[in-house]
Amino acid sequence: MNLFRYFLFPFSFLYYIITLIRNLFFDCGIIKSQKLQEPSICIGNLSVGGSGKTPMTIYLSNLLKNDFQVQILSRGYGRKTSGYIEVTEDSTSDDVGDEPLLYKKRFKSEITVSVAEKRSRGANELLKIQTKNALLLLDDAFQHRSVNAGFSILLTPFQQVFSSDFLLPVGNLREARCGAKRADCIVITKCPESIEAANKNRIIECMQKYSKPIFFSTIEYGELISFGAKRTSIETVLLVCGIAQPETLIIELRKKYKVEVLLFADHHNFDSSDIKEIHQKFNTFALENVAIITTEKDYVRLQTKLTADELETYPWYYLPIELKIENEDEFNLLIKKYVTAI
Repeated sequence: MNLFRYFLFPFSFLYYIITLIRNLFFDCGIIKSQKLQEPSICIGNLSVGGSGKTPMTIYLSNLLKNDFQVQILSRGYGRKTSGYIEVTEDSTSDDVGDEPLLYKKRFKSEITVSVAEKRSRGANELLKIQTKNALLLLDDAFQHRSVNAGFSILLTPFQQVFSSDFLLPVGNLREARCGAKRADCIVITKCPESIEAANKNRIIECMQKYSKPIFFSTIEYGELISFGAKRTSIETVLLVCGIAQPETLIIELRKKYKVEVLLFADHHNFDSSDIKEIHQKFNTFALENVAIITTEKDYVRLQTKLTADELETYPWYYLPIELKIENEDEFNLLIKKYVTAI
C-alpha cells in the first residue's frame, strides 16, 4: 500500500460509517428495494477497478442463452447519453457504453442488452418485452441495492482479494468486507494458470467467515481477430488498451510476441489525436510482421473512430477472452439449480 494512503484512514472511517448506515437502512427496509423478476442474477464486486465482470457476464450468457431469453442490464459506464436505451449492433460506445456494446456484438440477436443508470427503471422497461423464459443479468450492480436480484455473484481478483483490502480512499473497496455476506457465491478471478495449494488455501481460509461457495477462475485468450489490414505472420505487437489492470494481458502476449505497450485510462474515449499517436508509434517499427493489438472492449470504442483508409493501411486486431472456472461443473450446477428452481 502507498504510504500516503495511511494518512487517509480518517476518511475511510467516515466512508465506512456512511456505507454502513446506507446498508443498514436497506436491510431494515427503511430504504425500499425493488424485488426483481425471477430468475435474476447480479454480477458485481466490492472494489473499484477491473475484477472480471465482463468475462463473467459473457460466461453466464453462453451458459444460459439456449434455455432462457437472456437480458443484460448495465449502467452503460462512460456513455454520453442518459435514461433507458436498448442496445443494437449499430449503437456506439458513446451512446451505450463499451461493455453493453461488446455484449450485443458478441451475441447479436441471441440476447437483449439494455442500459439505464437507474436499474429499477431499466428492469421495469425490460418487463414490457420479456417472455416467460426471460432471465435478467445485472452487470455491476452489487452496490445498487435499490434493486434486489434473486442470486448474486461476487467477484474479487486473485492479486487483491477483498478480504485483504481496505475501504476507499485507503484501499479500493466500495463498501466494507462484510458486504460479501449478501452474495450467494464468491469467484476469485484473474488467477494464474497454476496456483500453489498454500495460496489457494490461504484465500479459502480468509473467506470462510462468509460461508459462501468459493470458485477460482482464469482468463483464456482466443485467437486474434482482424478488423484492419491483415498480416500473414506476426512477431512484434503494439498493444493498445484502456482497461483496468492490463498486466495479465501483457504477460500473455509476451509468451508469443515481442510487445510494445501504449496504455490509456480504463474506459478511455479514444479521439483523433489518440489514433494519430497510435499510428505514429506503429510507424516507428517499419516492419512487415508488426501488428496493433487491442482488447475486445477497446475494439468497440475504437471501431467507429478509425477511418476506412486507416483500417486498410494499419493491421488492427483484437483479442477476445473467455472465463475458465475451476470446478466448472459444480459452478454451473449451482447456477442452474437457482434458475430452474424459480
